[in-house]
Amino acid sequence: MDTERIVEIIDHHAGQRGALISILEDVQSACGYLPGEALRTVAERTGRSLVDVYGVATFYKAFSLKPRGKHLCTVCVGTACHVRGAPSIVDEFQGHLGVAAGETTPDREFTLLTVNCLGACALGPIVVLDGQYFSNVSTTRVPQVIEQGRLGVRAEDLTRDERVFPVDVACPRCNHGLMDPDHPIGGHPSIRVAMSAGGRTGWLRLSGLYGLSAWEADNGARAGDLVRLYCPHCQGALGGVSPCPDCGAPLVPLLVRQGAILQLCSRLGCRGHALDLSGVNA
Repeated sequence: MDTERIVEIIDHHAGQRGALISILEDVQSACGYLPGEALRTVAERTGRSLVDVYGVATFYKAFSLKPRGKHLCTVCVGTACHVRGAPSIVDEFQGHLGVAAGETTPDREFTLLTVNCLGACALGPIVVLDGQYFSNVSTTRVPQVIEQGRLGVRAEDLTRDERVFPVDVACPRCNHGLMDPDHPIGGHPSIRVAMSAGGRTGWLRLSGLYGLSAWEADNGARAGDLVRLYCPHCQGALGGVSPCPDCGAPLVPLLVRQGAILQLCSRLGCRGHALDLSGVNA
């Protein structure tokens, strides 16, 4: 960020009460963090000592002296959220993102933070991602929250994106529906199947929105795991031979009610998918 832009921000807040905090907020909004050179410029132009400016920048958790990721994820660990499982939520985010709280992923996509209270205790555990509040978060919802962050859209806006649309799928073996309206992901019924991964069995819910790769599992599976999927009705294996174009793992074919075939990657977290419309009647 050039010095001229910092000077413009300082001049904009000149004479305002609490101007220093507002200046630092705007500088961080423009840069993504507070560079050392920017702090020195703020000190010089406002007549404050660098110690004072640095003290404010380090006192408030909202400020960061290190570059942050594109998406800021904050988990509340205050008393109300803590007793409802917030530590497990933090552990789940750390496992999926591969970083500890306070760190940024190597690809600069996500920064994971914890705070002592977000002021919404009755709705805990609370997670805030890019300004959007997620209430009553469970460990199984963590992948969904992360995926929404990657998409950069809110759940209620997903169906307005032409790249994302709902599908109604069934088992290609027994033709039994696999949709689970009682456990939506992204505001739409999820796809529920049985799975095994690393010797563990359980259930897996996948997003029923084509283009959204969010998922939830109950057996401790993590992003990157290869899984075997089974129909929960006929217990038949839902296996395929076609490789995922993104990671090479087998694609799992599911029958779309309208006559198409939806193929999803069997590696959790991979966004590889395909929709074969050759069987649809025009």
